[in-house]
Amino acid sequence: MIPSKFDYERANTIDEAIKYLVEYGDEAKLLAGGHSLLPAMKLRLNNPVKLVDINRIPELKYIKEEDDTICIGAATTHYEIESSELIKGKISMLSQIAGSIGDVQVRNMGTIGGSLAHADPAADWPAGMLATDAVLVLKGPDGLRTINAHDFFLGLYTTSLAENEIITEIRIPIPHGNTGTAYTKCMQPASRFALVGCAAIISKNNGLCDNVKLAFTGVSANAFRDAAVEEALTGHAPDVDNITIAAEKAALDADVLSDHFASEDYRRHLAKVYAKRALMEAADNL
Repeated sequence: MIPSKFDYERANTIDEAIKYLVEYGDEAKLLAGGHSLLPAMKLRLNNPVKLVDINRIPELKYIKEEDDTICIGAATTHYEIESSELIKGKISMLSQIAGSIGDVQVRNMGTIGGSLAHADPAADWPAGMLATDAVLVLKGPDGLRTINAHDFFLGLYTTSLAENEIITEIRIPIPHGNTGTAYTKCMQPASRFALVGCAAIISKNNGLCDNVKLAFTGVSANAFRDAAVEEALTGHAPDVDNITIAAEKAALDADVLSDHFASEDYRRHLAKVYAKRALMEAADNL
């Protein structure tokens, strides 16, 4: 299908993009990589009057280390994250997540900020953001504000991002000590979206897990941390028996999706399977 008629503007700065958002309100949409917005426009599910291109704003494209934190500009592409030596050396799970998204064309054009703002229930980045305790930096007409990833994802395609705000940066604390990370997913073969995706982080002290983080995507209407699995493994050795026991608690309290790709029962089964795989891989990476 063909999108409805719209005007196009290329913003050169963040403030210029915000100016357009304020001027046009809910009739304006931001364009970064376009892999979420353009298909919706072609189906006429989204009909912006003004399309504001932010993909070439230099201040939105970077990966750097600052104060024990990895800082990623919101217009950084999946491929740039996947191939970053800094990220591979500090939080390799992020490179793993980026490399699992779509195909080569999607990874070269799609951006982390666009994916987070769209909040597709099957997108990969939300699980990684929750597992790493990421903080998102947002900018609107009233200035900057920060929000924890746990408070950002509200529901199906719903976030706490205001209509006149832009995600400018993602801040991810660098894990220290004996820490292993991993991301695994069961993907829909055509789109490569996650039927179930699982991000795991394990820190070990004196042979026992002293910090376990496990987050799912694809399971429910929005990504979530699974406290039951985390609590079941914390204080225990990260061996196959303890990980198996903990993984059996996966998604027990979740409102699990059911669609033509996977039933609720199948997704619950996959949650256990991929929780175990992610935790085992994270343990192997310790």
